[in-house]
Amino acid sequence: MNKIPVFNPNELNQTEQKTNLLGMSKDELGEFFKNLGEKPFRATQVMKWIYQFGVTDFYQMTNLSKKLQEKLDEVACVVPPAVKFKQFSEDGTRKWVFEVAGGSLVETVLIPAEDGKQFGRKTLCISSQVGCALDCSFCSTGKQGFERDLKASEIIGQLWVANQSYMENVPVTERENRVTNVVMMGMGEPLLNYEPVVASMGLMLDDFGFGLSKRRVTLSTSGIVPKMYDLAKDIDVALAISLHAPNDELRNELVPINKKYPLKDLIAAAKAYVYDENPRHKKHVTIEYVMLKDVNDSDEHAHQLVKLLKDLPSKINLIPFNPFPHAPYQRSSNNRIHAFSNILNNAGFVCTIRQTRGDDIDAACGQLVGQVADKTRRAKQWQQKIWQGKIEQQK
Repeated sequence: MNKIPVFNPNELNQTEQKTNLLGMSKDELGEFFKNLGEKPFRATQVMKWIYQFGVTDFYQMTNLSKKLQEKLDEVACVVPPAVKFKQFSEDGTRKWVFEVAGGSLVETVLIPAEDGKQFGRKTLCISSQVGCALDCSFCSTGKQGFERDLKASEIIGQLWVANQSYMENVPVTERENRVTNVVMMGMGEPLLNYEPVVASMGLMLDDFGFGLSKRRVTLSTSGIVPKMYDLAKDIDVALAISLHAPNDELRNELVPINKKYPLKDLIAAAKAYVYDENPRHKKHVTIEYVMLKDVNDSDEHAHQLVKLLKDLPSKINLIPFNPFPHAPYQRSSNNRIHAFSNILNNAGFVCTIRQTRGDDIDAACGQLVGQVADKTRRAKQWQQKIWQGKIEQQK
């Protein structure tokens, strides 16, 4: 493990006086340049410099006139969220702790392919909120409560910084994007911060932005049903559902948003996403299912899951639970996970078991914890519950 304090000049908060171009869509940048008296095509030029070459200094954008460079330097900036710490795991996983406006901290994790090749697959798990408005019982991220939504610049800035981490000592003209896959699975529920998240994913897909394939950008939701229907209309990305239980009674306990949007409504929305009239859309969803010992991992649960998903084209990803301090659950045994997986595979589903990565730097699924000015009092309630438990044990 390598934990490194990072000095960042962005802490000087340049954005108070200047317009931050990071996170602006092509249309927004076009309007910005129009207001400067420039042609809209300047938007795509600047987008390429920012996202494809990682350039933040307008004077290095060589196809802009000297006059425009000077004007941009006066009124604009390109400022990602400030990196407070970065940690590199022994298995190649990288984690960044970002300070966002207001002083709160959020985390972002990059997981390289197991082969470790320089140009191999690199998947970035991006946060969408400071904390999380939901309170899934098995997730340490949710125990810190919720403060606010992230802005588009703070979301896309996570990807920008991750790409830049591979660009040290690389000449500008030789730079290329190294992050190959993005999953909106970090801190927060993406569909509760809908517009900034969709705008950021648009930049990920844009040929003048990061140019990622629509099959390599995935949004994961716990089941905000109305927004799932909106998503199908607004952008073409892969969809993952944090399911974790095959019946309403258990899911109400593990994923409380299920009380508002029960499984019947959630599966209907997932089917609508798969069978959307737009033929470009993905034809299956990924089902995420965390494996909790003696809670949701029995053969009966597996058969219930088969029945629940029988008419939904889906791939199932089983996630070994990653313990956190005072967690009320334990990880299912490897034998139990494989037995559960076999039932699903024998029923005709494609079922994979996620390999735990980055747990030595608390970067595994469900372990991301930032610094949140909790508006929900959930963090305080969680601490009180822990202390109450300790008192009971001492009696």
